[in-house]
Amino acid sequence: MKPKKPLPILFLSHGSPMHALDAGAAGKAWARLGQTLPRPRALLIASAHWETNLPMFTGNPGPETIHDFFGFPEPLYRIRYAAPGEPRLAARALAALKEAGFTAAIDGCRGLDHGAWSPLLHMYPEADVPVVQVSIQTQLGPRHHLALGRALAPLASEDVLLVGSGHMTHNLRDRRPEGAAPLAYAREFQEWTDARIRDRDLERLADYRSRAPHGARAHPTEEHFLPLFFALGAAGTDYRAERLHDGIESGALAMDAYCFDSARIQPTQFTAKDKSWTNS
Repeated sequence: MKPKKPLPILFLSHGSPMHALDAGAAGKAWARLGQTLPRPRALLIASAHWETNLPMFTGNPGPETIHDFFGFPEPLYRIRYAAPGEPRLAARALAALKEAGFTAAIDGCRGLDHGAWSPLLHMYPEADVPVVQVSIQTQLGPRHHLALGRALAPLASEDVLLVGSGHMTHNLRDRRPEGAAPLAYAREFQEWTDARIRDRDLERLADYRSRAPHGARAHPTEEHFLPLFFALGAAGTDYRAERLHDGIESGALAMDAYCFDSARIQPTQFTAKDKSWTNS
């Protein structure tokens, strides 16, 4: 039987939670993705807003909507994104990481934070695609997340949409009033990163803090950039990159979105028993 072509891999800059109320250009790009991509059986999304010491997966069959922010309009806190969880996918993903040598676990209580549900609200507004979230390990850096994505890449051949949700730039101290012109450093970092992505130069990209223009200013802390490395790891070494959106909001927050065609990812070697989550 001819192996099934894997689903593309996504990186999304999820932006302010306010995108849940006012889609803007980024939200419209997410909606187009949901309309044009092959419909996945489930989603596995790495969000910048769940940081743990070791990789964790949500195993909750009915994850709550986490409103992990404060000071926003009250209607935002009334939003519920009631997508089901998929505990069997969480177990399948955990087995894949352990096979690759990772120590990992499942959190049976954790819900979905806004790094996950804010873009998914536009991609799949009916909340009818099961979602499993995977945490990031900020202290372990870019290369760890490349390896994390690489270990989970075979799931893309099982109709799982792998998504990294973070930010192309994320210095909240540099925010300007809405509608302000993009700051030059944010645009320079954005274009340097795009060139490295298109060259598949992941080594230089992993050293972005010392090699990119304004790397440390673009990301005073790394948690919002690491989901990009998760996505690139999952995309393999011979991907084709398409930048779907490149707007900059509030002067300093680059909202890039990418789709990586991972057609050359090899099918997993796991047994049928290991893949039993797909047999429902």
